[in-house]
Amino acid sequence: MAVTIKDIADKLGVSISTVSKGLHGAPDISESLRTTILDTAIEMGYKTKSMRRENNKKLAIFIEYIEYENPTDFGYELVLGFKQMAGHDKWDVKVIPITADFQMQEKYDAFMLKNGFSGGFFMGFHSNDEWIKRMSTTTIPTVLLDLYIRRNPNVALIGTDNDESFEYSIEHLSELGHKKIALLNGPEGSMAAVSRNAAYEKYMTKYGLELNPSLQQYGMYDEECAKQYVSDFIDAGVTAILCGSDHIAVGVIKECFKLGYKVPEDVSVIGFDDLPMAAKNRIPITTIRQDRGELGKSAYVILSSLVRNVAISKSLMHPKFIKRSSTGPCKDRQC
Repeated sequence: MAVTIKDIADKLGVSISTVSKGLHGAPDISESLRTTILDTAIEMGYKTKSMRRENNKKLAIFIEYIEYENPTDFGYELVLGFKQMAGHDKWDVKVIPITADFQMQEKYDAFMLKNGFSGGFFMGFHSNDEWIKRMSTTTIPTVLLDLYIRRNPNVALIGTDNDESFEYSIEHLSELGHKKIALLNGPEGSMAAVSRNAAYEKYMTKYGLELNPSLQQYGMYDEECAKQYVSDFIDAGVTAILCGSDHIAVGVIKECFKLGYKVPEDVSVIGFDDLPMAAKNRIPITTIRQDRGELGKSAYVILSSLVRNVAISKSLMHPKFIKRSSTGPCKDRQC
């Protein structure tokens, strides 16, 4: 049976009206009592009437650290794909940018309960974010982009298969004769970056290529991090650089030219994502395509399944290798 306000009141030994005030943010009860009521409601699995009504279905997309408002942004197609699928089923979707401070001030489950959201899709979060740290106990159906939570049937991962992505990339570079290949990754706190690092090591080993910790670096998903590492990579004899994003790849190409090296004649570069700017770059970028529209659609399908108590764990999309002008044969004198 569904948990009622009376059930919460009986457990706490307070009146039904007090519980109602706590759930609806009334100003005439203390903050500590309001928190206790919300925590108890969440623990008991209470859902508001609006969450249970078929004609008032609400989902939230929470976004941190990534851009999503313009067609060239990484998150744009993810949001669009999710909204398109949700719209077919008459779900109302609200996009909510989230900060680290907000996560400290407001618990995820309490926020969802107070606002009548039936489920959430997280984009751009890191494993050390406050809401992610508490995700192992959430009772709210939730889908995370590139983050995995063990042993909670309410939470699922959606992402692109990094293992397959790096097999494509390293196989391609190996066929071109490259033996010394560096990895300039995203931030270490990103589960996607950690997964890509593991895939890099796996396929470098598989193809008999040199593994050197100094050639595996974590940075940020932007152009600027290239300035810190490219010179050292080239000094170490690197002839190809794998990048954790297309933005990193753009920075690497700029830095190579700045140092007097040509792409791909001297250094081959591979990006990740296949953002619109990858094809339009001065040297069109060989990259791994994540179909972000399909990822968004899949996130909705998984979330709607979780809402119906279908406990999905992980869903990985196949990547596609896109060959452009930023990779070429390794020069004999370097290989």
